[in-house]
Amino acid sequence: MIYPKLAFEGIRKNRRLYLPYILTCVGMVMMTYIVDYIRYSKTVAEMRGGSIIEEILVLGNGVIVFFSCLFLFYTNSFLMRRRKKEFGLYNILGMGKRNLSLIILCETATIAAISLVAGVFLGVVFSKLVELILINIIDLGINYSFDISFSAIRDTAIGFAIIFSLLLLNSIRQIRFSTAINLLKSENLGEKPPKANWFLGIAGVALLGAAYYLAVTITNPMAALVTFFFAVLMVIAGTYLVMISGSVMFCRLLQKFKGYYYKPNRFVSISSMAFRMKRNGAGLASICILATMVLVMISSTSSLYFGEESALAIRYPKEINAEIYTSGLEDLSDERFAPIKKIIDDAARGAGADISDAVYYREAAVVGAFINGSVEVNVANAAASVAASAVPYQFYFIPLEDYNRIYGTRDALSPGEAMVYYTRENLCLSEIKFNNGRDIKIVKTVDRFEVDGDAAASIVDSVVLIVPDLKEALGGLIELAAFNGDRLVVTEFVYGFNTGLEPEKQAEATQAVWSAIKDLDKEKYGIYSRTVSGREDSRTEFTELYGGLFFLGIMLSVIFIFAAVLIIYYKQLSEGYEDAARFGIMKKVGMTDRDIKKSINSQLLTVFFLPLGFAALHLLFAFPIIKRMLRLFNLVNVSLYGLITLICFAIFALAYTLVYRITSNVYYKIVSGGKD
Repeated sequence: MIYPKLAFEGIRKNRRLYLPYILTCVGMVMMTYIVDYIRYSKTVAEMRGGSIIEEILVLGNGVIVFFSCLFLFYTNSFLMRRRKKEFGLYNILGMGKRNLSLIILCETATIAAISLVAGVFLGVVFSKLVELILINIIDLGINYSFDISFSAIRDTAIGFAIIFSLLLLNSIRQIRFSTAINLLKSENLGEKPPKANWFLGIAGVALLGAAYYLAVTITNPMAALVTFFFAVLMVIAGTYLVMISGSVMFCRLLQKFKGYYYKPNRFVSISSMAFRMKRNGAGLASICILATMVLVMISSTSSLYFGEESALAIRYPKEINAEIYTSGLEDLSDERFAPIKKIIDDAARGAGADISDAVYYREAAVVGAFINGSVEVNVANAAASVAASAVPYQFYFIPLEDYNRIYGTRDALSPGEAMVYYTRENLCLSEIKFNNGRDIKIVKTVDRFEVDGDAAASIVDSVVLIVPDLKEALGGLIELAAFNGDRLVVTEFVYGFNTGLEPEKQAEATQAVWSAIKDLDKEKYGIYSRTVSGREDSRTEFTELYGGLFFLGIMLSVIFIFAAVLIIYYKQLSEGYEDAARFGIMKKVGMTDRDIKKSINSQLLTVFFLPLGFAALHLLFAFPIIKRMLRLFNLVNVSLYGLITLICFAIFALAYTLVYRITSNVYYKIVSGGKD
């Protein structure tokens, strides 16, 4: 029993180091079990759209386990560094590397057992509460039955058993390849003052600049996801290079300003930072990346959750929306649509609807991109991006007759002319030249047109052209309608109206309309396909998707915040122990406790808030590309996203400052001799 006793004593005597580590392990096990529990929950499985939540939670669970592995390796390396002197003493007293490996095995097994048992227990205790929070977020009926998911326990145990096994092998590797002398002197080896590597520092700035440029200039929403992935990798690499090499350069520059550098508080803090900035910079970069991840996740998922009503109203302009796609332009006539409209109206009224605010019109749509001054259409696949460097647009052709009828206007246009409406950005066009189509002169920009839900919510910007005659305006584009089996020009009737019904009745009316038109004879009515959608009928799917993402954002943010706090705590501890001797020497040569306090504040304020500043910078430049990505989820309310992002940053900055106050006191007490 000598090895378990030594392992237990090692943990007990170093409890200040091990307690935060064990608590973090317990917390991560608990979070993993809770996410797995909800994934296996019968309540989630039985609810409408539950598969969406399950897929989101599978992704979230994978992220938690992967991040847990990376983070626990980071913190375990700090613990091993602090314990190597003790292991070196055991080695000199006669213990071989095999004996030391057995002690490490017992320590790892003890921590793993405590973490798994306590984590699963707390997970079981809080799992139902978290499930109720999720159900409340997505606005479903609450089931108060309590159960334990053995599948979740199994998956959690297997995942963390693998993680702790890897930690054990890594710790044994460090001991096996170190001599007794190296182990004894591990804490005193320190680091050589790193040189100011201008090449790496400039490379880091260049990577950040390139990533920021991509985030700001990307206008092709089809390429936004891929670009965002590469931009994230560049930001991570650039942040590490800038904070490791760039921070050394910064300290060296400060040392050249003698009037600033040769002050009691600044001399010690700046020289100390420059001396060990390699490890210090890596820790600061890790905190910065974690802070950015938290802010991006919580701001975007919160925007989706709180912007649900706005997204629904954009995606479904009316309570019931019908789109009747015709076989061709010749079928796009009032004579064709009149009987279909009557069938829809009769079905809606039969379900109790009081039809109001009705809007119906004809339209022809085509996808294209501006290349060399003209709109190039993609014949092979009109729904795809035309080119990686080109920005695709959806062009809608609306008859002037329908526009005048909807808004009660008397506008007139000549052949080859059009009025234009932009769904988002005003392109200020005076003319549009279509490849294989007509050249259209823009004579007026209108400030209103109620586009259909697909156009309003599309990640591709839309240009609505109000023309005197569809056939004349489309020109040669019509001839390409069936090229390679793809319909280049899509023709349809758009019909939407409100019902005046309660939400439950609206869903029933939507289903009644769909039942009435789903089996209409295609030949008789010239129908290619048809869709019917209702705002209330789709609300559940929106709520579950946005609520699930919001819940996952909260869970992952909690994990990342725990990680950031623990990195900060260990950073203060390690630097406190390293600086204690230095400050002891400074006290002997006349430095007072007040001077020490000022020096510590100068150092911590300079370093501690650097990650927060960089996180704010990353968030600022990520704003445009995240805004475009949120269009995938029908969120186009930029002001809402901006406001929520500012609120999230303010809350995070406040919490970050609180952590700074607590950990700076720990650091001060260590270096001033207040704590052993």
